[in-house]
Amino acid sequence: MNSIASVIIHIPHASRMIPSDIRTSIILSDSDLENELTKMTDAFTDELFNADIMVNHSVIFPVSRLVLDPERFLNDAQEIMATCGMGVIYTRTSDGQKLRHTPTQEEHAALIERYYHTHHHNLESRVSDCLNACGHCLIIDGHSFPSVALPYELDQSVDRPDICIGTDEFHTPAWLRDMVCEEFEKIGYSTAVNKPFAGTIVPIIYYQKQPSVMSIMVEVNRRLYMDESTGLKNHEFYSIKQHIYSIINKIGSLG
Repeated sequence: MNSIASVIIHIPHASRMIPSDIRTSIILSDSDLENELTKMTDAFTDELFNADIMVNHSVIFPVSRLVLDPERFLNDAQEIMATCGMGVIYTRTSDGQKLRHTPTQEEHAALIERYYHTHHHNLESRVSDCLNACGHCLIIDGHSFPSVALPYELDQSVDRPDICIGTDEFHTPAWLRDMVCEEFEKIGYSTAVNKPFAGTIVPIIYYQKQPSVMSIMVEVNRRLYMDESTGLKNHEFYSIKQHIYSIINKIGSLG
């Protein structure tokens, strides 16, 4: 398996960008919005997962998840986070305050078309290209999470691992799950599977249908690589970045 040809890095939550035409619908003050962005953004994950040097095989969501979250189900009836105002289009903040005016049907449809469908079409196309070229594909779903659970989170456990590994029963083979955990643990990081966050992304066209599309989510505890209060990188950032890159390349070299 060629690591560059067969691995796709998916980065859904790294951006802080909110287009000006959407900013007007968000009711937070500028300072409150900046604070919310610091809490909710998976800061620097586009760098941390080396998407910068594998740009041809990366799919990076271009705007903040406060605009739209590409990893939520489109149908709120299927999305557990919709019950707290954080479905595909958030209407509440991480602590339950009102974030924005509820979009009209027309506004909702326009946002879905502009961002959700565009992003998922891009991901699906990259996976299809990968399958055509190699016969298999591995998606690394790159995230980070706060060291202390935010109020909206379903898992409020105090004991949080260094690395959370998210899996799917169909698309994450046991050998892949175990290998990723073991590689992080060999370096000295603690790991947990599907805790505090679970699952991993697969394009819907292949979901539960195509086992040659593998996927695994890797979430990094933010305290490892940044100051969570200021949002700035800490002195361990580049070391952790290298560890992640080495593990991704090792996974990609198998098969």
